[in-house]
Amino acid sequence: MSAGYHHFIIEQGATFGQVLTLKDSAGAVINLSGYSSGLMQLRENPDASTIVLDISTTNGRMVFGGVAGTITITVSATDTAALTAADGVFDLEITTGNVVTRLIEGTYSIRRNISR
Repeated sequence: MSAGYHHFIIEQGATFGQVLTLKDSAGAVINLSGYSSGLMQLRENPDASTIVLDISTTNGRMVFGGVAGTITITVSATDTAALTAADGVFDLEITTGNVVTRLIEGTYSIRRNISR
């Protein structure tokens, strides 16, 4: 399965939240109960060593919804306030056993906060 593509807009100083529902080619929800971890890293470009924002099941910013097939991503307003307005790239991977699946890749824009 090839990774899908998406563009995320993150507003500086606002809570960022997304719920992704995984479905197979027939439209049936994919059960995520057996998946142990997820990782999504935002970087300025694919070769950048610095992580702009780390979203994972380890740090609690990513939660799997089991039989519902959902992945919920939440980044607090405090955390987005610390981000610099910029554009970059990301991908999102989930793991079950020794199998890593790259679900989506794409670009992001961090939009500057005006009301402070």
